[in-house]
Amino acid sequence: MLFKLSVKNIRKSLKDYAIYFMTLILGVAIFYIFNSLDSQQAMTDLTSSKKEIISLMITMLSGVSVFVSCILAFLIVYANNFLIKRRKKEFGVYMTLGMGKGQISRILVGETFLIGLLSLAVGLFIGVLGAQFMSVLVVKMFEVDMESYVFVFSKAAFFKTILYFGIMYLAVLVFNTVSISKCSLIDLLSAGKKAEQIKMKKPAVCMVLFLFSVALLGVLYYLVACIPTKLDTGTYGIIIALGCLATFLFFWSLSGFLLHMMQRNRKYYLKDLNAFVLRQINSKVNTTVVAMTIICIMLFMTITVLSSGLGINHSFRESLMELTPVDVNVEYMPPSGESAGTPVSDKLQDAGFDLHVLQEDYVEMGIYSTGQLTMGLTLGENMSEVSKNFMFLNAELEEDMIRLSDYNRLAKLYGNPQYDLKDDEYLVLCNMDDVKIQRDKMLKKGEKIQLDGISYSPKYGECQDGFLQMMTNRINPGIYVLPDHAVKEEWRNRGFLAADYARQDKKGVEDADAKINAIPRELGIYSNTRTDIVSASMGLSTIITFVAIYLGIIFLISGAAILALKELSESSDNRDRYEVLRKIGADERMINRSLFKQIGIFFLMPLSLAVVHSIFGLQFVRVMMITMGEVNRFGSILTTALILLVIYGGYFLTTYLGSKRIIQGK
Repeated sequence: MLFKLSVKNIRKSLKDYAIYFMTLILGVAIFYIFNSLDSQQAMTDLTSSKKEIISLMITMLSGVSVFVSCILAFLIVYANNFLIKRRKKEFGVYMTLGMGKGQISRILVGETFLIGLLSLAVGLFIGVLGAQFMSVLVVKMFEVDMESYVFVFSKAAFFKTILYFGIMYLAVLVFNTVSISKCSLIDLLSAGKKAEQIKMKKPAVCMVLFLFSVALLGVLYYLVACIPTKLDTGTYGIIIALGCLATFLFFWSLSGFLLHMMQRNRKYYLKDLNAFVLRQINSKVNTTVVAMTIICIMLFMTITVLSSGLGINHSFRESLMELTPVDVNVEYMPPSGESAGTPVSDKLQDAGFDLHVLQEDYVEMGIYSTGQLTMGLTLGENMSEVSKNFMFLNAELEEDMIRLSDYNRLAKLYGNPQYDLKDDEYLVLCNMDDVKIQRDKMLKKGEKIQLDGISYSPKYGECQDGFLQMMTNRINPGIYVLPDHAVKEEWRNRGFLAADYARQDKKGVEDADAKINAIPRELGIYSNTRTDIVSASMGLSTIITFVAIYLGIIFLISGAAILALKELSESSDNRDRYEVLRKIGADERMINRSLFKQIGIFFLMPLSLAVVHSIFGLQFVRVMMITMGEVNRFGSILTTALILLVIYGGYFLTTYLGSKRIIQGK
C-alpha cells in the first residue's frame, strides 16, 4: 500500500516538478562523462607524453568531482526542501487518516529510492552515450587517429557515480525524515495557509544600502581590473568576501528600492498588471536574498570560468601553428667562465649530437645585449605601465638585440617577412599586445636610441610582428633588430639555433627529439622542440578547458535549477491570487504576460549583476594570465553566451510553461 502510494506520488511529482528530475539526470550524466575520460577509446592511442597529460587531467577532474558532488548535494537538498514544504498539507491529511510519522517517513524513503533509481538510470544512460561524443572532442584536441573506434563503457566511472549520488540521496532521505518528525499535525494542515513573512523595508534605508553596495562594488571592480598586480594573496580573500557582502546588500535593498522608484512613475506602475508584477517581485526578492546572492555568484563563476577556459584554449590553438614553424630551437647560455661566442653547432657536436639529424638549412645566430639599451631607456615614462602589468619586466632589464642579416635568415626559415634597414635605422619585433601598445607610443614619436654615441631612428612607427624562440603564446616583449655594424660581438650573451629535422616521418621526429633532449643542461644547452611545445600547450589548454566546462555547466545548472524550483513553488502557492485576477476581469493573455514578466525579471536579476561582475572578473583573469598568452575574449564570450542561452534560457522557458500550467490548474 505504501509503495503504491510512493509510486503515485512520483508520477504526480514528475508532472509538477519535471525540472527537478531533469536537473538530477543532467547532474548524473555530466558526472559520469567527465569521470570516464580515461576509459575512452581516444586515450588508448595517445603518445606517452600525452598520456601523462591525461593522467594529470584525470587526477584534477577527480578532485574537482568531489567539489561538484558537494554542489549537487546542496542542490538536491535545497530542491527537496521546497518539495517537502509543498506537500506538508498532504502529509497532514495522511496523519488525520491514521498514518503515523514513521509510515509517512517510509513513503518518503520509497519515493527517494525510486527517484534516485530513476534519475541514476536515465542519467547514466545519457552519460554513457555522451561519453562517446566526448571522445570526438578528445580526438580533436589530441589529434588522435580513431579509425578503429569501439564503444567503451567505464566501470570505474559507473560505480563512482552510483557511490557519490547514493550518498547524496541518503542525505536527502535523512533530511526528509528529520523534517517530517519535527512537524506537528496542526503545522502540516495549516501549511498551505501560511505565507512567508515579508517585512516591508523603509525606502530610505533601501536607497542608502543600494548606493553603498553599488559604491563598494565600484571600488572592488577598480581594484581587480585596474591594479590587480599590486594586490597580494591575502587581499584577494578580502575582496572576495566584500564582493559577496556587496552582492547580498544589493539584492537586499533592490526590492524596496525598485518598488519605490516604480511607484513614483504612476503611469507605468498602474498600467495593465504592473502593480501586481512589481509586488510579486518585491515579495520574491525579499524572501530569497540569500538564494539570489548564491545564484548570482554561481552565474558569475560560470561566465568567468567558461569564458577564461575556452578563451585560453582557443588562443593556444589559434597561435600554435604560427609560433612553432620549425622542429627545434636550441639556445647556448654559457656557464660561468665560458665564452658566449662559441657557435651552438659546435657545442652540440661537443655534446655528442650528430648534426646530420638536422636539415642543412639550419640558422645559427647570436643574441646580444648591453647596458646602453635597457627597457627604462627605450620605454621612458611608459615603463611604469608595463611594470604594473608584467612584474618580470623592469627598467634595468637589458633589451635583446640581433643583427639584421641573422634575423632575415631566420625569417626566411620561419616563413616570416624580411626587412631592410638603413645604417641609422632600427626596428622592434614584439607580439605581446600590452607591451606593444607602450612601445608603439615611443616609436610613433620617432624615439631614437644611442649605442656607442651613435643615434638610430625607428624605421616604423610601430612594432613589427615577429619572434626568435618558438613558444606556446604570443609573449615576445621586444627584440631590437639593428644593422650588422651596430651590434658588437662583445655584447653577445648567448647563441641561438633553429632547425628542421632531416627525417620528417613520425619515427624520425621522435628519435631526433629524444637525442636532442638527452643533452645535459649543465652544458648550457637548452633545447625546445615543437613536439614538446605542442604537447605542453595542448595539455595545459585541455586541462583548463575540461575543468572549465565541467565546473561552468554544473554552476549554471545549479543556479538555474534553484531559480526554477523556487518559481514553480511560488506559482503553486499563488494560484489563488491569479484566480482573483480572473474574477476582477483580467484575461488569460494579460495574466500570462504578467507571469512572463515576473519570471523573466526574476531570472534576469542575478544574471545581470553576474554579467557586470564577469566583465571585471575577466579583465582580472586576463591580466593575471597574460604570461600564458592573450586570451581570445570575443570567441570565448560568444560561446559562453550561447551556452547560457541554451541552458539558462531553457530553464527559464521550462519554468514559465510549468508555472503557466500550474496557475491554470491543469
